[in-house]
Amino acid sequence: MREEVEKTLTALKKGAVILYPTDTVWGIGCDATNPEAIDNIYKIKQREESKALICLVSDFKMLNQFVEEIPEVAYDILKYAQKPTTIIYDNPIRVAENLIASDNTLAIRVVRDEFCKQLIRKLKRPLVSTSANISGQPTPKSFKEIRPEILNSVDYVVNLQREKKSSKPSAIIKLTLDGKVDIIRK
Repeated sequence: MREEVEKTLTALKKGAVILYPTDTVWGIGCDATNPEAIDNIYKIKQREESKALICLVSDFKMLNQFVEEIPEVAYDILKYAQKPTTIIYDNPIRVAENLIASDNTLAIRVVRDEFCKQLIRKLKRPLVSTSANISGQPTPKSFKEIRPEILNSVDYVVNLQREKKSSKPSAIIKLTLDGKVDIIRK
């Protein structure tokens, strides 16, 4: 796995869009601070730029570096979550502008997958993560289900976990600084 982390890291540092296994489904991703790479993801997915993307971070420490203020309840939600959980935070910082939603929010998940965790730690920045499909089409449950147009559009395909059947996408919860909690996707 270490060799694959290094190869993927090299690609990301050059601005690549990658296809990689996450703790949920196979994802299309890039360095969350690289606006050109993020634009490429929107093109690959044929997705409106008004529809926000998710970011992955390696741990709580990194989460704190990219969100201005984290509501206290976020730590409890993440600590007790039974499945991968993405939280939408107000006032993200230090990421590319085209990643931030029009209401100044950003969806971020602290990853559990060891490959992702190591890669993000070495990159020292969040990783964009969106399902490996054209917008509006079904999310692939395994590597074999990823369509050729996606495979041919990315710059680098991670050579790990190709046999893994994925679970569902993560739960998504929106938190506001005033303590409001909305469940977007269970």
